[in-house]
Amino acid sequence: MTVQTSLTGDPVAAVAAPEIPVVASRGYWGSVLRRLARDPVAMAAGFVILAIVLAAIFAPLIAPMDPFKGSMVRRLRHVGDATYWLGSDELGRDMLTRLLYAGRLSLFMGVLPVVIAFFVGSALGILAGYAGGWVNTLIMRVVDVFFAFPSVLLAIALSGALGAGILNSIVSLTVVFVPQITRVAESVTVQIRNRDYVEAARVSGANPFTVVRVQVLGNVLGPVFVYATSLISVSMILASGLSFLGLGVKPPDPEWGLMLNTLRTAIYVNPVVAALPGVMIFITSISFNLLSDGLRSAMEVRQ
Repeated sequence: MTVQTSLTGDPVAAVAAPEIPVVASRGYWGSVLRRLARDPVAMAAGFVILAIVLAAIFAPLIAPMDPFKGSMVRRLRHVGDATYWLGSDELGRDMLTRLLYAGRLSLFMGVLPVVIAFFVGSALGILAGYAGGWVNTLIMRVVDVFFAFPSVLLAIALSGALGAGILNSIVSLTVVFVPQITRVAESVTVQIRNRDYVEAARVSGANPFTVVRVQVLGNVLGPVFVYATSLISVSMILASGLSFLGLGVKPPDPEWGLMLNTLRTAIYVNPVVAALPGVMIFITSISFNLLSDGLRSAMEVRQ
């Protein structure tokens, strides 16, 4: 408080105005994360995915047994066995250990094709949507050719032509997902390229590469990223299906789809143990779907 003099000469106490606190802006992505954190279903799905990923990464530390060591006298033990908590498979190998190690290949084959397709498809879609003309026609007509085949049939056909193996499965799944992401990226880019801020950037003399990098890229990658996360569950199911058909992971490497294949003959003897790899595929894929739905809702800006 300071003392001032009035017009009559009497001292008057002047009260300083209270300072208004300045709140820093969270930004768009900060608000997205805040809305996502308020979604209990999405957060629960995220924790499940995190637990599965950590269990797969630290499988050598937490797995109770060797994933490749079996015993024919201890085959097809039931869930709750004193030694084999989740039972044993057709060769007497510990199911808990096999499931933990199988998560590594299943997650790897489910996530990597989508990541590669995200970068390749986004680049092709942005190029087609921004350039337009014959470039758009050429890229999108090639994309339409791939859309003529169902995803499952296309993945099986490509894997069968390339041969069984992890690398060939990843290539096949990447080819399946690139056209889908390309179409989404092209559609979003076409909507954005005629916006006022993009036109203003062109009029200011910015070259096309700068306009795409500064004005277009940030607005396109968000929706494409959300769509790509929804494809992870599809990728995991397709990768497991390829392994189930003998076109993916080869024995004795543990993988959830391959484990379903090897345990299919035991379904009438020990159905619970035979269904465990399928349960893991279901839990992981549904968790990715729920997290993707929550992320999509969080990114919707309400006017």
